Parts: sequence; C-alpha cells; structure tokens
Amino acid sequence: MKIIDSHIHFWNPSHLRYDWLAGDPALNRQFEAAEFHEASNGLEIVGVIFVQADCLPEQALDEALWVAALDVPLKGIVAFAPLENGESARPMLETLTKIPLVKGIRRLIQSQSAGFAAQPDFVAGVRMLAEFRLSFDLCIRHHQLPDVLSLVEHCPDVHFVLDHIGKPDIAKGELDPWRAQITQLAQHENVFCKLSGMMTEAPIDWQPEDLRPYVEHVLATFGMERVMFGSDWPVCNLAGGYARWVETLEHLLESLTDAQKQAVFADNAARFYQLGN
Repeated sequence: MKIIDSHIHFWNPSHLRYDWLAGDPALNRQFEAAEFHEASNGLEIVGVIFVQADCLPEQALDEALWVAALDVPLKGIVAFAPLENGESARPMLETLTKIPLVKGIRRLIQSQSAGFAAQPDFVAGVRMLAEFRLSFDLCIRHHQLPDVLSLVEHCPDVHFVLDHIGKPDIAKGELDPWRAQITQLAQHENVFCKLSGMMTEAPIDWQPEDLRPYVEHVLATFGMERVMFGSDWPVCNLAGGYARWVETLEHLLESLTDAQKQAVFADNAARFYQLGN
C-alpha cells in the first residue's frame, strides 16, 4: 500500500532552536532524512507533508527553506505564521507562498489559553489564508474544540484539518464531550481530520483496542474521504514508533475496502494538500 504521510516533523537542534525540546531528552536530538528512512524502512512512503516543528517564530522561514532541501519524498510543507497578528501577518504569508512546497499554515493553539482561537485578529488571520490558497492545521487539545468550532464557522472559505483527532484523553478512556464536538465539527465539509498522534495520548501499555472507539467515531463522522493518515514522527517514537502505528491503523481499518484504505493512507492527503497542483 502506498502511503502519503500527512504529518511528519524534522528538526536539528544544532541548526534551529526548539525551546520545547529541552524538556524532552528522548527527542532533543537530530531527526533528519537518515533517521526517517530508518524508521520507515519496508514501507512504501511515496510522499510526506512536513508540519512546522515549533522552532523560534523568527526562524519559521529558515525552517521551511531548510526542510525543502532534505533528501526525503517531500510533497508539501505546513509552515508557521503568526496569524494572531491579523492583517499584519500578510507579508509573512506572501513570502512563504514564494516557496512552491508550502501548502498550508499551522499556528499552534494547544498551548494557548481559552479564547485564543476565537479572538478577532486570529480569526482574521486564518480567514486570510483563503486568499493564498493555503490550508490551516488545527493543533489543539480536546477542551479547545468549542473555540475551534467558532473559528471554523467564521472561516467558511478556508480548508482545515484537525491534527491528532483533537487530542482526546485516550489514557482515561474519555469519549465525551469530545465525541459530540467531533460530530459537530465534521458537519463542516471544509474540515478534514488526521488519524495521527493517538499513541502518545493513550495509556503507556496501550493496545489497538484502546484506540478503536476513537478511530471508528472519526470515520463515522468525517467519512472515508476526509480522513488521512499521519505518523507524527518522531514524536510517535515516545509511544511505539512509526511501524507500530502503521500496523495498528491497518488493523483498525481492516474492514475497509482496498480503495477506502488507499484513500485514508494517501489519496485524501494528496487532495487536501493540493499535491497535484
């Protein structure tokens, strides 16, 4: 099966600065092409989408240019832009779109306080993405879904994708109110969802069945045409690694047709990120 990984990171702390890595020694080292090829060995990875790795904001353009030169099957870049600055973020977007591989923007919401995603300047910044034909990756924690619902409602012309299924508390087995909010979010046809980042939200000794109700709910609400595979490598190394996540998802999707599996593992990402353009 051909795979387009819709959510992957690369970093080198000796090249760019990532303050968040200081608190995670297992990840605080180089993860570039060689490490990726080792992790994905034996899998038919035909493309990857790099998602910004939260380096210093002033290094965001350098990050995009650095990643574009890596020896990986890079098909797209989701870069950082300070969208909370509203119209003032326009020059940054104009610069980023000069890099052909830049397909979308991610401004992390997960570490922000309540109301961040609903503030007028941020909404205006996100809404502006439609002008540049750029998508927006929603990286949040489950308690921020109400703000995200408001954001999506105010930006009908922007294509969104929810990273890591909204980070529900899988470790505690909590489904609600995440389940109802995902149902509501999926009613917006301009929103997709990544099956990614689930292992690191699960119990330390997680098994595939711990993840099943979450995967099944995402598929039931978003359908087979708005869900995509993402590894969240190398963060996934903290809870099982690349190969185990692929194997787990194959197991959880075994009831799907071959065409549906190929849609989830590659075709939907290609369509969302406009890889044919």
